Amino acid sequence: MGAVVLLLLVAGVWTSWSDAQHVVLSKGREHGTLTVTGCGDGVCSGRYEADGPGGEPGRMTIEESVAVRKGDRFPVVVKPGTDELVRTGTAGLLYAWVPLGGALLLASLVIGGGLRLTRTAWGAAVAGGVLLVATFFAL
Repeated sequence: MGAVVLLLLVAGVWTSWSDAQHVVLSKGREHGTLTVTGCGDGVCSGRYEADGPGGEPGRMTIEESVAVRKGDRFPVVVKPGTDELVRTGTAGLLYAWVPLGGALLLASLVIGGGLRLTRTAWGAAVAGGVLLVATFFAL
């Protein structure tokens, strides 16, 4: 049961880190603002305007979420070597860690039911739930 919990948590961190690394370690990366012009097939595209000199305005894409609508503007960071963007700020940071919140909720069931560690299970469940609810309100 401990291995299952570990697997769930490692998978949650691994999945979250793919986007979170661009938000957490954003120093030296190109920052800007995206104005969404349309969405389809799981991605939204729009006009990107760089914050500093050297950035080229152009068309970029971002992963579609329920909080992205046509006409929205929000701060983003460019994934190095791509035309993909990741949302920054508090909302972007919380959204990047959503898979970890889900993993914590799933792991809490195994911790409580399989390992019989009820207090630890409640702690993991509360941590995952708080992360998901905070993300919901931040977006």
